[in-house]
Amino acid sequence: MELIEGRLRGDDLPTRQRVARSILDNGPSTAADLAERLDLTPAAVRRHLDLLVEDGQVEAREPRAHGQRGRGRPAKVFALTEIGRDHFDQAYDDLAAQALRYLAETGGEDAVREFSRRRVAFIEERFHRVSATDPTLGPAEVLARVFTDEGYAAAVRDLGPINGQVMGEQLCQQHCPVAHVAHEFPQLCEAETEAISRVLGRHVQRLATIAHGDGVCTTSIPNVSSTTNEKEQVTP
Repeated sequence: MELIEGRLRGDDLPTRQRVARSILDNGPSTAADLAERLDLTPAAVRRHLDLLVEDGQVEAREPRAHGQRGRGRPAKVFALTEIGRDHFDQAYDDLAAQALRYLAETGGEDAVREFSRRRVAFIEERFHRVSATDPTLGPAEVLARVFTDEGYAAAVRDLGPINGQVMGEQLCQQHCPVAHVAHEFPQLCEAETEAISRVLGRHVQRLATIAHGDGVCTTSIPNVSSTTNEKEQVTP
């Protein structure tokens, strides 16, 4: 697969592909993150990033503020653009979108929702299988493995404690094989979130999606205890 045309020639091409792939798999990253991850010098990473940005494959963003900022200007993070994602495994987006448009025209909204539910059936089917195979994994970790096996490059991030209580986890999907189609048909994202909620047996909240322009699909998974506390607080 040729990731980027034009500028990418010779020995630079594989390295630049590795840089782009690392951003795809791990989400928006700083040059220092990429250098450490790929065992490259920061100068080499910046050179590749500059050309990726110039070619429209990657964009530089200001990092989100978390807590108090230290002295000095925070390092920029680099994220794949829509063009950059196009070079991976989204070649059939146009055909899929056309098929869903036809389904919507002939079968209506219910037909699209039913298709979306069937498409994410793998979540429930594989969740229980992976749980049984590796019982040491937590529920969110099982989901991350299920999604990663389907090409979503998923990982789990712990939410920070509040008043000494861990509030839960976030399921972060660095890649979405159907992002372009889901932009037009959000039912795909909705069905995915509903399936996650069903297998976990609790309410979850989708915070961000690649389909809507975010860098990562993020789903908040509260701990059972925090969910119970919330219910107790609203119960008269």
